[in-house]
Amino acid sequence: MNLPELVSGNRLTALGAIEAGCRFFAGYPITPSSEIYQTMMEELPRRGGLAVASPDEITALCACVGASMVGHRAMTATSGPGFCLMTETMQYAVMTETPVVVAFVQRLGPSTGGATQGGQGDVLLAEHCTSGGYTVPVFAPATAAECFTLTQTAFAWAERLRTPVVLLSDKEVGMTLEGVEVGALDRVEVVARRAFEGGDAKYAPYGRPCAEEPPPFVPVGGDLKVVATGSAHDAEGRLKKNSAEVLSLLRSLQRKIEAHAGEMELVGEDLQPGAETLVLSWGITTRAAREAVGRLRAAGRRVSFLQVRTLFPVPEAALARAAAGASRVVVAEENLTGLYAAVLERHLPGVRVERVNAIGAMIPPSAIVEAVEGA
Repeated sequence: MNLPELVSGNRLTALGAIEAGCRFFAGYPITPSSEIYQTMMEELPRRGGLAVASPDEITALCACVGASMVGHRAMTATSGPGFCLMTETMQYAVMTETPVVVAFVQRLGPSTGGATQGGQGDVLLAEHCTSGGYTVPVFAPATAAECFTLTQTAFAWAERLRTPVVLLSDKEVGMTLEGVEVGALDRVEVVARRAFEGGDAKYAPYGRPCAEEPPPFVPVGGDLKVVATGSAHDAEGRLKKNSAEVLSLLRSLQRKIEAHAGEMELVGEDLQPGAETLVLSWGITTRAAREAVGRLRAAGRRVSFLQVRTLFPVPEAALARAAAGASRVVVAEENLTGLYAAVLERHLPGVRVERVNAIGAMIPPSAIVEAVEGA
């Protein structure tokens, strides 16, 4: 019998990473993500892994990328100011097709902002950290339990598509203690990245079977030569300019994500037939939104609800399904202008998108109820 224990989202992020097979962690402590760092330092060596205290965030992600190139599943953890320092290496991981997971625990910004204040203002920073419009998969847990499962999901897609993936939580989700039956939580299968099976054949580090799949993997330091470069390159890793082959490889960085976007969709649906309003939220504000929908229904309003767990790629099919028949979508998130709402507007033609926002404080259910009733 599994008994609930008090555990935080940050701790379950770390334990979820270990469950996913993560055996290398490098990090620099920063509030509100520090408990992930602490847990990995304590737990990873006991599981046969290595946890490294880095001198800064730049070094931390570089170390993770290096570990991944050798073949280890690797993760770092940080908050907004630290992620800003990691952006160059995030781009390098995109270009070199290196699997790595970044646990990004948001706090109030901009800049160093409020280390002990929550916020959901980094959603576009996480997604648009790389030049060129390439999609970085971003998953957003709303509870401690979801931190455990979505961290494993992040590893599964990082390994499957050989790409960096962000787990985007926030101070409240990361630091709040919740009663969780940890032993009963879902486990997510993480399949090993596809290995090169060419025998003695010449290995082309960026040669791929098709645009929708990543290249097969060979670890750095093995018998075969591996070339890793962040510069534009051909299939063999030779630096090239705008040849047809180079441009094709650049497009495939995006194409491999787009081709699997439908498989990555993770949402929580609570839909009502005939509802004219859809309330949508993500992360910590999901809890207030769910409570608001309950109050509205108790008052006789027909309202649908959608929790988005896969922020990017945008879950287009789930969004269309939830918004079908609705004349407006109310998006609640804890930032100044409605950052994710602005993304969703492009995917909701003919539907009015309204925003419920706040900074420096969590959004209460009453604010969402008021917005829906005020239409």
